[in-house]
Amino acid sequence: MIYLDNAATTPVRREALEAMWTQLNGFGNPSSHHQVGEAAAAALLEARSSVAQSLGCRPGEVTFTSGGTESDNLAIKGIALGAPRGRHIVTTPIEHEAVLESCDYLRRLHGFQITLLEVDAAGRVDPASLARALRPDTTLVSVHYANNEVGTVQPIAELALTARAVGVPFHTDAVQAGGWLDLNVSTLGVDALSLSGHKLGAPPGIGAVYLRGRLTIEPLLHGGGQERGKRSGTENVAGAVALAVALRLAGEERALVAERTSALRDEFIGTVLRETPSARLTGHPTERLPGTASFVFPGTSGEAVLLELEARGIVCSSGSACAAGSSEPSHVLMAMGLSADVALTAVRFTLGAGTTAAEAAEAAASVHAAVAAVASLRG
Repeated sequence: MIYLDNAATTPVRREALEAMWTQLNGFGNPSSHHQVGEAAAAALLEARSSVAQSLGCRPGEVTFTSGGTESDNLAIKGIALGAPRGRHIVTTPIEHEAVLESCDYLRRLHGFQITLLEVDAAGRVDPASLARALRPDTTLVSVHYANNEVGTVQPIAELALTARAVGVPFHTDAVQAGGWLDLNVSTLGVDALSLSGHKLGAPPGIGAVYLRGRLTIEPLLHGGGQERGKRSGTENVAGAVALAVALRLAGEERALVAERTSALRDEFIGTVLRETPSARLTGHPTERLPGTASFVFPGTSGEAVLLELEARGIVCSSGSACAAGSSEPSHVLMAMGLSADVALTAVRFTLGAGTTAAEAAEAAASVHAAVAAVASLRG
C-alpha cells in the first residue's frame, strides 16, 4: 500500500509515541495538589512551554484542545463573543467546515453578519479585497493558512497586517500548515492560530490554539476552569506531550523535508499532467503545500477513480476527510469557479515526510491507468 492521504491524518511519530507513553504509564490529574498530580502538572507545563517555543509566543498564550475543530471553534466563537467590536466577521468560502459552521452558528444564534471574501481560480485571497470588506463593526477575520483540499497557501502575513491596521483580531486555521510552514505567530502577525496533532505526527484527540494574551475569550466549555479558564476539563497530558514533541521535530526538520517533498510533489504533478491529458491541477501552481497535489479529471467520477486507485494499492482521497461520503461537490472547488460536475471528479494526493521517491513515482504512473479504466466504464 502507498499512503498518499497525509492531509487526512499522518502516521504517529515514534518519538511522540514514546513521549506519550511516559505519561500513559502515570495517572496523575494535573489539577490535584499532591505528588502524583504535580508530576502531571509539571509535564503539562513543559509541553506548553515547548509548544510556545515552536510558535514564538508565551506559554500562557497556548491552550490545549481536543484537535483542530475545537481549536477553530474556540478561537472564532471565543473571540467573537468575548469582547466584540460589533457583529461582523470576515472569512472565505473555502475554509474548513469547522470555521464556516462556527461563523454560521454566530450568525444564526447571535445575529452576526458574515462576509465571505472571493477567491481567485487558484484559491487565493487578495489582501485588497479584505481591506475593502473591513467595517467599523468587524470583530474578527479568519482565513486559513493553507487549504485542506487543494493546498493553496494564503498570504497570511499580509492579510493579518491589513486587519491589524484597523485593530481587528485575525485568526488563521493552520491545521494543514502545521507540519510544513513557519508557525511563528510574530512573523505571521496573527492573534489566534489553530493546530491539530494528528496532522503533524501526534495522535488524534489533541490540538492547541494560540490566543494572544490581550484577547478576551469567552470559553466554550465551562466547569473546573482548566487552561486558565479558557477550556475546562481535565487536560490530556499524554496528548499534549506528544503534540509538543511532534511540533518541535517538525520545526527542526521543516526546511529539509519541505524541499525534498516539494520536489517529489512537482515530479508527481508533472507525470500526471503529462500522461493523463484530461487531468487539471487545482490550487495555486506554486504557492501550495509541499505535499499536496490535487486534480480534477473531467469525464470521470472522483469516487470511482479513488476505488480504482485503491485496487492498485494507492490510498488517497477526494478532498476533505471530514466530508468523506458526501455526495455534494466540494464547496472549495465551487468557490474557485469549477462547475459541480467537474468538482465531483476531484482527487487529492497528499505526500508525507515519509513518502519515498519510488512510491511517488509508482502512484503517479498508476493515475493514468485508473482514470482510463473509469472513463472506459462510463462509455
